[in-house]
Amino acid sequence: MNPHTKLISSLSLTLGTTITISSTHWMMAWAGLELNTLAIIPFISKSHHPRATEATIKYFLVQATASTLLLFSSMTNAWFTGQWDITQLTHPTSSMLLTVAIAMKLGLVPFHFWFPEVLQGSPLTTALLLSTMMKFPPTTLLLMTSHSLDPTLLTILAIASVALGGWMGLNQTQLRKVLAFSSIAHLGWMAMVIIYNPKLALLTFYLYTVMTTAVFLTLNSTKALKMTTLMTSWTKSPTLNATFMLALLSLAGLPPLTGFLPKWLIIQELTKQEMTTTATTLAILSLLGLFFYLRLAYHSTITLPPNSTNHMKHWHFTKTTNITTAIFTILSTLTLPLSPLILTTI
Repeated sequence: MNPHTKLISSLSLTLGTTITISSTHWMMAWAGLELNTLAIIPFISKSHHPRATEATIKYFLVQATASTLLLFSSMTNAWFTGQWDITQLTHPTSSMLLTVAIAMKLGLVPFHFWFPEVLQGSPLTTALLLSTMMKFPPTTLLLMTSHSLDPTLLTILAIASVALGGWMGLNQTQLRKVLAFSSIAHLGWMAMVIIYNPKLALLTFYLYTVMTTAVFLTLNSTKALKMTTLMTSWTKSPTLNATFMLALLSLAGLPPLTGFLPKWLIIQELTKQEMTTTATTLAILSLLGLFFYLRLAYHSTITLPPNSTNHMKHWHFTKTTNITTAIFTILSTLTLPLSPLILTTI
């Protein structure tokens, strides 16, 4: 990619995100989302591969549709109430349309169809941006309007996302698709609690971002894109592979790792809201995700590749591991002891 194009796209991506999360007017928020969409497109299509072109077109069409729905929702609310303020979304139809638009932008079920395919056609660094940074502006809009959203609709979307994210991740061999369905499941947990405790939903999103960043940066270091290459990645850096296993188990939500904290707090909050059945359902459905996370951990550290074919094994890296990878890996595995400090802030 041309350095000037990369610089302009990166600045536009940062500017679009900043505009959306800091605006109180619907038109400014919509403009920021559109700027985000246009800025990420060069990153998705930079490889000039047919799969990348297909992913770019899918992403653009879905995001344009979601932005149109969001604009229609805000205009409908302004027509009936005379308010363009984001926090003053009070009309029921506008609230439902906004929920659908944000679900489409985030990739919640049943609007998840674009997300695994787009991630599969993108480079690992772009897939990281799509899984984390690009979901922050829609999440912010959902937080700002959480008091006027329909609890039943969000509960249905959340349970369906956790169920399908775990179920569809079981039969995937491409790592980017596995992480895409992992993202769908985690966003389902966030959507479940966003009405009752918005700060907890934001904490869940932050911790998911940290854990996913650690996994993507590790995969980018080992150049592993599917299960078969993951099985030989232990030869490149055993230490990095061991920490990668811990990051995967943290994503699964196993104690005493970081990923256990948001699920524990969400189940506690749902129990306080007398939604014990919903909390139990989410906990059971999370076992589906636990299975494919354990499978990834098993493939990356415990199994040995078959030696029937002659191939060159890489016993060392050509360059040292990035310090950013180490930082995010530590945060994704060792943050749970800080839970008393985190709980005092939310």
